[in-house]
Amino acid sequence: MCDLTTAVKVSTAQNDQSSVLILDGHHLKIEDFFSVVFEKRRVVIKEEVTQKIRESRKLIYELASRDVPIYGFNRGVGWNKDKVIGPASFELYNRNLLLSHSAGVKPMAEEAEIRAVMLARLNSLLLGCTGVQPEIVERYVDFLNLGIHPVLPLKGSVGAADISTISHIGLAMIGEGEVEVNGVRLSAAKALQNEGLAPLKLGPKDGLAIVSSNALSAGTGAIALLDFKRVIEWADMVYALSLEAIRGNISTLDEAVHRVRPFPGQLGSLKNIRKILEGSDLWTSYNKESLQDPLSFRDACQIHGAARDAYHYCKEQLELHINSSDDNPCVLVEEKRIVSCANFDPLSWVLGFEMAGNALHHISKSSCYRTIKLGNPSFTGLSRFLTPNEQESIGFCTLQKTITALDAEIRHLSNPASADYYSLAGDIEDHGTNAPFVVSKTREILDKLFTILGIEAIHAAQAIDLRGSSQLGKGTKAAYLAIRSVVPFYSEDRNLTIDIEKIYTLFKNEKFLDIV
Repeated sequence: MCDLTTAVKVSTAQNDQSSVLILDGHHLKIEDFFSVVFEKRRVVIKEEVTQKIRESRKLIYELASRDVPIYGFNRGVGWNKDKVIGPASFELYNRNLLLSHSAGVKPMAEEAEIRAVMLARLNSLLLGCTGVQPEIVERYVDFLNLGIHPVLPLKGSVGAADISTISHIGLAMIGEGEVEVNGVRLSAAKALQNEGLAPLKLGPKDGLAIVSSNALSAGTGAIALLDFKRVIEWADMVYALSLEAIRGNISTLDEAVHRVRPFPGQLGSLKNIRKILEGSDLWTSYNKESLQDPLSFRDACQIHGAARDAYHYCKEQLELHINSSDDNPCVLVEEKRIVSCANFDPLSWVLGFEMAGNALHHISKSSCYRTIKLGNPSFTGLSRFLTPNEQESIGFCTLQKTITALDAEIRHLSNPASADYYSLAGDIEDHGTNAPFVVSKTREILDKLFTILGIEAIHAAQAIDLRGSSQLGKGTKAAYLAIRSVVPFYSEDRNLTIDIEKIYTLFKNEKFLDIV
């Protein structure tokens, strides 16, 4: 096991600041999750943080020695808050707390999700508000850097701290339960032994410090936001490509009309779309006689802009959360107090994700309408369903069923879920947010939206090929070439499921988006 003092020191011989992420509890960004979660960037703890963690641990012992009742330390938790926990029972009680709170059910988290959860919890522990033993903080660092991933169920939390799920991470720390290492499942005890790590012995408040956090919701929420940002960028790109495909009216992209209604997200999408269309002959040869295109084309900056605003709200709120303490009770080292509280309630940012689901559905619906119109010859002046040969080929007719089926699912997933909760534990716990489910359904929406936008992009590229002789913008040309690199021109009827999977994979690839 790495000593905490050693763990926080960055060796210039072995690591430079570009290869590690230095955590201090205050400056973790959503973007940082990508490198740690997917690229397995190493983490270290800023050296100055360690002292506060030790002081926090020392303080709760001092308060206990004065016979001050402390929730989760010398008293039970939840409805059992009236039970006295004596020093002789500290290790047994905290072990039992982990076992009794391990009540999550499948599906089990994927490796990236587990890493995101551990990173979120590790960073919040560094604020020193838990009173946890320093060895537990070290163990999070060990698990992330050594690639030890506790088997973690995703379902079972009501979103008032994810106690029924993240408790499984604590089990692995004490050598119980199972983990995955390099994709192989084995006992936690064996994995610890293989790395020369001893199972932790739990002390007072350690069990509560492990389970009383919204880290599962926050960690998976960070992953969702990585996809959210990517979806908005692709939505702008695909819309611009469809506008090229229909030779659409670009009056809706006039900067002057947006300046009189300067919503930040709207201006952001306008700037992005204009940049994508830079160099396009649309600016000089669009169909002025159309006066106005259908709203699904005309409203893109407003619709995508609303989603951008929702994204920035979610990002701001979630970054505040992951750089804060959601512990109960909260250890206030400077004031030498420990205070029972409700900081485990994540409603502020959960409501942001509810809003995000609604905003994303508007993108989905508009994309579906544009796609359907791209198959209509009376609208495009091209062949029905963009077939290359109306006598011998059926074309894209059935794709309309695919996208509208997915949009129906998105519409239902966009319904709010944070208001559904029961009063539990002797009516003490009578509020919840269903945070993990809210995040989960938002991620489902995003995943389906990648497919819907991909199908629109296939239509737009086909229409551009059928129309011919137009000069695309710098961005739309790059997008067109990217699409054609995985989905060729539809010259005859073929298995479209294969094309859909290829475009979905392309759109999910963040590095490819950066190139485009």
